Amino acid sequence: MKKLVVALFALALMAACSSEPSKPAETEKPKAPEPLTGRVAFQKTYVAARGWARDAQPYRIESQLTGDSKGREGKSLAWRAGFASPTQQHSSRPYTWANGDVSFGVEDTYSPSNTSTTVFDQAFLKVDSNQALEIAQKHGGDKVLEKAPDTPVIYILDWNHRTNELTWHVIYGTDPVTAKLRVAVNASTGEFLRVEK
Repeated sequence: MKKLVVALFALALMAACSSEPSKPAETEKPKAPEPLTGRVAFQKTYVAARGWARDAQPYRIESQLTGDSKGREGKSLAWRAGFASPTQQHSSRPYTWANGDVSFGVEDTYSPSNTSTTVFDQAFLKVDSNQALEIAQKHGGDKVLEKAPDTPVIYILDWNHRTNELTWHVIYGTDPVTAKLRVAVNASTGEFLRVEK
């Protein structure tokens, strides 16, 4: 009986072993980063900025044109956000989300009286860049892209100190100065504000 058990055990071991060489574990290729909307990218940079200064507040968010990223669907492969800190000796620092990572730039001085860098409370950001694009499309953007489908779309979010509201600027072109069209959308309500000249 012992010989039968040993023989069956040996047979089971031989069956379990195979003459085929073992296959190396297949490694998955890393996925290419997906483009993000402005609000999602902002959240990623905000976490990093709070590591720099607990009182960091945003004053500007803007999409960056990169390679194949044309700003379609209200998304971009790179976003840059400017943050200011009153307690860090009135300092500011830019943070960039690109290729799935957040990096920071050189720290600079910050003046609270500078109207181009007026900080805002993130709670005002209720409308995302893709929603701002939908509104801009209804106010001339669709015609621009119909005539020139390769036109890039960039997005800038900042606080308008004159009207006291957070504003998305949807820009059809490579920069605000030479743009074919610029549409302002309220980033809190989603209301169309104006076509900017």
